[in-house]
Amino acid sequence: MAGRPGGGLMAKNRRRFGYIRRLPSGRYQASFIGPDGKRQTAPHTFRTRTDADRWLVQVEADISRGVWLNEQLGLQLFGEYARAYLQDNPKVGRRWEETCLRNLRLHLAPLVDKPLVAITPAVVRQWHSEALRGEGGRRSIAQSYSFLRAVMNQAVRDGAITRNPCQIPGATADKAKERQVATPAQVAELVGAITPRYRAAVLLAAWCGLRRGEVCALHRDDIDLKARTVTVRKNRVELLEQPVAFDGDPKSEAGRRTVSIPPHVLPVLAEHMREWAGTDRVFVGRDGRPMRGDAIRQAFTRARDRVGMKGFTFHDLRHTGQTLAAATGATLKDLMLRLGHSSPAAANRYLHAVAGRDREVAAALSNLAQHGNAAKLPRTIVVKG
Repeated sequence: MAGRPGGGLMAKNRRRFGYIRRLPSGRYQASFIGPDGKRQTAPHTFRTRTDADRWLVQVEADISRGVWLNEQLGLQLFGEYARAYLQDNPKVGRRWEETCLRNLRLHLAPLVDKPLVAITPAVVRQWHSEALRGEGGRRSIAQSYSFLRAVMNQAVRDGAITRNPCQIPGATADKAKERQVATPAQVAELVGAITPRYRAAVLLAAWCGLRRGEVCALHRDDIDLKARTVTVRKNRVELLEQPVAFDGDPKSEAGRRTVSIPPHVLPVLAEHMREWAGTDRVFVGRDGRPMRGDAIRQAFTRARDRVGMKGFTFHDLRHTGQTLAAATGATLKDLMLRLGHSSPAAANRYLHAVAGRDREVAAALSNLAQHGNAAKLPRTIVVKG
């Protein structure tokens, strides 16, 4: 039975994987359907069909071993890929997106026009060392490195590169500066020195551990004076480079919390609700609109300078309150609740800060040994497990 003319030759050339075609130039182009379901074309053409065939055999082997790379995607410029990552990632908030785009412009500029595959560990090390020698702050460089690592992790997942080139130990760690801790008397001085409209904000930060954004997002029904609680449901977000402000969700579920208000704070808070709160929000500007965080910052800075506490920030109030809470015997779980942290790492800092008084304790013990009255010491002690 005679076959179709040329049918045997066509069957011989039909490939199980991939496709090869001859271009008008006489060179050969190879393509295939990748694991993502999209047709991929070789990044270059081939002199002979055999060369194209060998390339497809290697691609098929890489896919079967799970080490295939999307060469076309690997050639995409880092800047383009990074912007797409920010746009497509639902976990990226508006404020963090703004920060990353600024760092992309200011600190990651040497990498923006490089293909993803060209960003090697050596390239990253060189960029990082030069960035540290430049004028950028350590925190912004740590943020930039963190963003770079996140983008390159996505490139690994997308099959553009084999492994993340960001391998510098500790490069994402922004070593926090030592936070100042005010005394209760100093907090009272600040409250006395600040414009009355902002007194409740200072006390909620110092004694309830609220962030400035959380203070600005409070609504009337978040304050329960009878139950002596404040409930944090939202965080006020203000973009730095755009006149945009909105109520966003806390960073984690633990950020939604109800915190007990110390009794001495209640009178000032009750006065604020009567005199300065809005119809819906607890903190409003003189125009009745939601109070901007910068208004609180400016008022606080003026009060701080009046009482001689230069360098002390509004955020330091939060650290002050939690350090004092730790000193009262608050447990790690207590501090995590009041701070709104899902991880014990941050809350542990306050316990460590209190533990840092060990030298003072040792000195007091020596004083007791030399001058103390042993008759006043208890006969027994009760140790709680």
